[in-house]
Amino acid sequence: MNKPLKFRNSIIFTAMKWLPLLFLSIFSVECVSQEKHAWFSSIEIDYFYGTILEHNPEIGHLITRHPEGIVLQYNVKTFGFKEWERRHNYPDWGLTFSYQDMKNPNLGELYGLYSHISWYFLKRNVQLGIGTGIAYATNPYHPDTNYLNNAFGSSILSATLLKLNYHKENLWNGFGVQAGLSLFHYSNGNFTAPNTSTNTFAFNVGLNYNLNQEPIPEYIPFERETFSEPIKLNVLVRFGINESDVIGLGKSPFVVVSAFTDKRLSKTSSVYAGAELFLSYFLKDLIEYRAIAYPEFNISGEEDFKRVGIFAGYQFRVNKLAPFVNAGYYVYYPYDFEGRMYNRLGIKRYFGEKEQLFGILSVKAHAAKAEAIEFGVGIRL
Repeated sequence: MNKPLKFRNSIIFTAMKWLPLLFLSIFSVECVSQEKHAWFSSIEIDYFYGTILEHNPEIGHLITRHPEGIVLQYNVKTFGFKEWERRHNYPDWGLTFSYQDMKNPNLGELYGLYSHISWYFLKRNVQLGIGTGIAYATNPYHPDTNYLNNAFGSSILSATLLKLNYHKENLWNGFGVQAGLSLFHYSNGNFTAPNTSTNTFAFNVGLNYNLNQEPIPEYIPFERETFSEPIKLNVLVRFGINESDVIGLGKSPFVVVSAFTDKRLSKTSSVYAGAELFLSYFLKDLIEYRAIAYPEFNISGEEDFKRVGIFAGYQFRVNKLAPFVNAGYYVYYPYDFEGRMYNRLGIKRYFGEKEQLFGILSVKAHAAKAEAIEFGVGIRL
């Protein structure tokens, strides 16, 4: 490989490692930049103890003891000063830090940083929280020193945290308690092989403390209003870098061009459907490799690596942020890779007063097996 190509790949690799942190900053700053009222906040600390779920038999050798750790959260309280706060029953939002000892020397330890939002139910006694961000793994796969770690092929991982708590605030001098269940997911989306990923299911218990001693304001009541909007056309380009499960085959760029229509059912929910073209160059490399290495597969090496899919999904709006999920099916599928069905989980961030432009961060997978972490930009016409 010549020097210019090595230099270019080095720049791309470095940029893709730090893009998740950039997207986390962009998605986190939305509420901070718009808040103009009195600031009411709290902190939480949890201890958790759990188990690594064997979602794939290939990680069975890594599940040896029960992982444990701590979660620290900084929450901003909402009281309905903005319409979206009232519509979502006055959620908390903020930043989360997590530390997890995987209790296996090959997996090491994990440090996570998340942007989170927490919703309340049953007279604010039940709290459902979700956080998304990045994590640092202290002992990723290495062919010489840590070849048993087939879960994490890189130090930088995407991280997702789900929490369901019984939650009580201000029981004594600003202190309260919470206890419940947590789920931690870590993966690099096949940015670097291997990438089997891990899911930790845990029990957690902890304390919370309100940082404001002045009187807490009353919640501003929510008044429902009618909402109607015509069907909109969206064009979206996703991009990134990934590689196949063949260790050492190398990273390749990918581009996904999507066109879809969406219909907002209300201010908080939308449905959408469309079609997309996949140009995944790792698949081209994999086809050529298997044609040479496995002649018994009867692969010529000339098979088309492009794929075309149709998809449909659901999107949930929280102000200008929009978590979404969709399922897809390849209608053009010349080479068999992980099956015709695929799925996504991700988040959008809309920009501008008319919210025509948006950025996107998503994980594309085939069932529980991730193919890629996708970054994207789009327009809603």
